[in-house]
Amino acid sequence: MEERRLVLTAERRLAFEPLDLPTLQAGDVFIRTLYSGVSAGTELSQYRGTSPFMKRQWDVENRVFRDGTPSWTYPVRNLGYEEVGIVERVGAAVTRIKPGDHIFGTWNHCTAHVMSETEAAIRRMPAGSDPRIGVFSHIGAVALNGVHDARIRLGDLVVVFGLGVPGQIVAQAARASGATVIGVDPLESRRALAITLGAHRVLDPNKISIADIVKGETGGRGADVCIEVSGAPPALAEAIRTAAYSSRVVAMGFFQGETRGLHLGDEFHHNRIELVCSQISGVAPEASHRWSKPRLWQSAVRLQHEGVLDLIPLITDETPFADAPRLFDRLDKGDPNVLQSVLTFKAGQ
Repeated sequence: MEERRLVLTAERRLAFEPLDLPTLQAGDVFIRTLYSGVSAGTELSQYRGTSPFMKRQWDVENRVFRDGTPSWTYPVRNLGYEEVGIVERVGAAVTRIKPGDHIFGTWNHCTAHVMSETEAAIRRMPAGSDPRIGVFSHIGAVALNGVHDARIRLGDLVVVFGLGVPGQIVAQAARASGATVIGVDPLESRRALAITLGAHRVLDPNKISIADIVKGETGGRGADVCIEVSGAPPALAEAIRTAAYSSRVVAMGFFQGETRGLHLGDEFHHNRIELVCSQISGVAPEASHRWSKPRLWQSAVRLQHEGVLDLIPLITDETPFADAPRLFDRLDKGDPNVLQSVLTFKAGQ
């Protein structure tokens, strides 16, 4: 059977191409992909050509973007970072992994992958778990990282702006950390789901001022922590207005292009708001001696398996791999009924 991968050949144009896998070595495992989650943030920025890596050059050494040849040029082959597969065979020297084990990881939208035993061992899923929870390993790590960056204290009032997939996970994780959680989103279906999955309350930002409601109900204090997860400038602006004096706003959303609508001389300046960027390339500095990306990945999977997080209800679509272009078109057009979409793989697709 010919292995295949999904590639972006031009803006909004997807195609399939043959996948050349390395020969299985003695210390490797061969993984057949079962599920691959689609990110409505990062991947759509690639699909639409709005990612800064596709507009400018990323200076790795100095960590700045510069004008010049874009870092990512077509064809783009790194679509997909939320994969789960089953081990079909192992190399002669492999002792910790066996055929039938489920492995989560990042190997893009591909039908199969070859991974070292060392890498597979830290990505093995708990026995008996639903393999679909593995598609949340990376986005779950992103959400947990944001909650760590928020430094939530037991009893805090936390307002989560944006109830897409990462926002829903943040809301659950914040509640599990002991906070009272208010979720904010303009879509009624997402607000309803957040309530079902544990948010204490939800609000529609199109109908009321979130800052006025929260400050009115807290005697003028405001939220202890606001976490912005939508990537929408108005949401970040309202998060800054909603936060209590000298409190923290965590910006997790992937903002595209120039961010208009922030009046930084207003509440941000006069209320001494601490604005923190949370992004998965690093962990909270004060916890970096004990937390790492692998631990975040493992925790996102383990917390689902143990029932602390309930993320399977976030999956609204399971689409055959062969229909991936149609799914991306739906996401690009902003289908409000899609939350977490998952590509499914079967032999011969």
